[in-house]
Amino acid sequence: MCGRFVLFTSGDDLTHAVAELPGVPAVAAPDGTPPPRYNIAPTQQVPLIRIAGNDARIDAARWGLLPTWKKDETGAPLFNARGETVAEKPSFRSAFKARRGLMVLDGYYEWRQTENGKQPYFVRPEDGMLFAAALWETGLDRLSTTMVTTEAAGNMAWLHHRLPLFLRRDEVRQWVEGTPEEALELVHPSRVAETLVWNEAAQEVGNTRNDYAELMGR
Repeated sequence: MCGRFVLFTSGDDLTHAVAELPGVPAVAAPDGTPPPRYNIAPTQQVPLIRIAGNDARIDAARWGLLPTWKKDETGAPLFNARGETVAEKPSFRSAFKARRGLMVLDGYYEWRQTENGKQPYFVRPEDGMLFAAALWETGLDRLSTTMVTTEAAGNMAWLHHRLPLFLRRDEVRQWVEGTPEEALELVHPSRVAETLVWNEAAQEVGNTRNDYAELMGR
């Protein structure tokens, strides 16, 4: 799963990274891009990428899906969606059919139980950024999003049994523009996981009020 992540790429660097996706010559960010963040948690605002034709748009969205049938924000935030059931589960099936986008990360945190307690790790790509398969909705008149997850790839299973569905650049179009059946073809342990590296992170990352680069523990 993914319950905390890092996005320190911002401004022109972020829009340029999105513009490097296949077939995306133009990127709009009407409300700007967020400042660097090092401990992003569910219900906070995150940049959601939506692609239509040759255009991509970055908008601020609540991390935690708000389906159109929700009457308020009570209940556990729907910040992850299991890929194995995303097409059938009532909370996600409508968004999966027609509202697929991307969440962008520089890395994420995961915890592993050890004999001395839970140890956080910072997981990141060897280079570049991570694009995670996402769904979006507009329930309660708010733009919201959730990150799709799958079983962990072999090299990451030691850390956690779930992993975000990170997409390769050549898979992005199939996810955002394909039919539901074509999108489901991508729901498998991410091949991007083979490029991930990790290190121990600072224990202070457990407190969402902490938000600084040293949390990554490099």
